[in-house]
Amino acid sequence: MRKLAILIILVSAATVALPQQMSMSMPKTPGPQSDAQKAFEKMKTLAGSWQGTLMGISTQVTIRETSSGNAILIEATGAGRPDNPITMSYVEGDRLLLTHYCDVGNRPRMVGKMSPDGKKLEFDLLDVSGSTEKGLMNHIVITIIDASHHTEEVTYTLPGNKSLAAHIDLTRTK
Repeated sequence: MRKLAILIILVSAATVALPQQMSMSMPKTPGPQSDAQKAFEKMKTLAGSWQGTLMGISTQVTIRETSSGNAILIEATGAGRPDNPITMSYVEGDRLLLTHYCDVGNRPRMVGKMSPDGKKLEFDLLDVSGSTEKGLMNHIVITIIDASHHTEEVTYTLPGNKSLAAHIDLTRTK
């Protein structure tokens, strides 16, 4: 019985002491950023609230950093929309990735790159999860005009292998 009491005391003491003793050291100086990280940092400059019109529908777009700055959440809302699709962007290894959670029920994943002048972010289809029966988004180009304006060109593949391009001019509201 006494051994059990001592064991409980030791485990309790270790539980209290371990978190203070397990501090993780952070790198003192960051290394050079990859092209994917540079593009991701450029995307972060779009954080805020935006207003525009997409295919005749007034659309609000909210862009924000999340997950301690490791992901960017983009949400489109507006009256007359069937739903509010979201898009997540993140860096994985040396690639800038984007996953679009589409209101048609699939999740296209795209890989992106930034133009040499730093004004365009272009994403191309990598793969897709879920049914493509109702179509899928397969290409996005974000063009940063200035701190208060950007455009998005989105290409969809519709049923019957037809292509549809949509353009939205966005103005920052916050």
